[in-house]
Amino acid sequence: MSFKHIVSRDNAVFKYLKKLAESARERRAEGKTLLDGVHLIESYCKAFGEPELIIIPEGKSSVEATQLMQQLEHVNTMMFPTLMFAELTPVASSTGILALVKTPQIAPSSEVKFALLLEDIQDPGNLGGMLRTALGAGVEAVYLSKGCTEAWSPKALRGGQGAQFYLPIVEGVNIVEAIQKFAGNTYATTLNGESLYAQDLSQPTAFVIGNEGAGLSAAALKAASHQISIPMHHSLESLNAAAAAAVCLFERTRQAS
Repeated sequence: MSFKHIVSRDNAVFKYLKKLAESARERRAEGKTLLDGVHLIESYCKAFGEPELIIIPEGKSSVEATQLMQQLEHVNTMMFPTLMFAELTPVASSTGILALVKTPQIAPSSEVKFALLLEDIQDPGNLGGMLRTALGAGVEAVYLSKGCTEAWSPKALRGGQGAQFYLPIVEGVNIVEAIQKFAGNTYATTLNGESLYAQDLSQPTAFVIGNEGAGLSAAALKAASHQISIPMHHSLESLNAAAAAAVCLFERTRQAS
C-alpha cells in the first residue's frame, strides 16, 4: 500500500481538506465532505462505492483501519502528522482514518407517507442522532428548515452513523410550506397539545419537531393539522428534541406495523 506523506500546512490538499472540515459553505460549494471512522467509510462504500481520498495520521493505525485501507488499496491515500490530522477530525478521539467523498443526493419519492420535519435544530450531533432514529423508524424523508444545522457536517455524519447515506434529506426548506404541502396529517410537538397516544397514526404522517430550546415557531404550530404532546409521569418541562422525535416516530411505526 502506497501513500503520499504530507508534512506542511502550506500543502494545497491539506488547506482544501481543512476548509471542508470547518466550513459548511465550502462543503456545499464543493459538494464534498469528510467522513471520520471505519464504520462511516464502510457504510458509504456499501451505498456509493469508493471514496475519492483516504487520509491517515502518522503512527500505527488500528486493526480495523488497516483492514479497510487494504480493501481500498487503489484509492489515493495521504498521511499527515498527528497534529495536522487532528485539525481535520470532528472529535478529539478520532478512530484514525478519514475519507473525502462526494456528498450524496437522495431525492424523496413523489408520495412520501412518513416524514420528519425539523425546524432550527442547532446541534450537529443532535441532528445526526435524529436522522439515525428516523432511518431506524422507517421515515421516508426528512425536511430541514433553513435555520437547521447542516446534515453533512463531520459531526452530524458521526452522529448519524451512516443514516445520511440511505435517508432522503431535503435541506433549506420553508418549514411552513413543507407542512402545507405534505399530503397527510402533520403533528407539531408542543407542551400543551393532545396526547400523542390518542392519535391515529396509521395514515400518512409527518411529525414537526422544533428547536432544542425554543421549540416550534408560532407559524409552524399554526400550519400543522394537529398539535401534540408526549404524556410524562413527572412535571418535566419537556423532553429534548431528539428524545421527543424518537418517541413520536416509533409510536407511528408501532401503529403502522
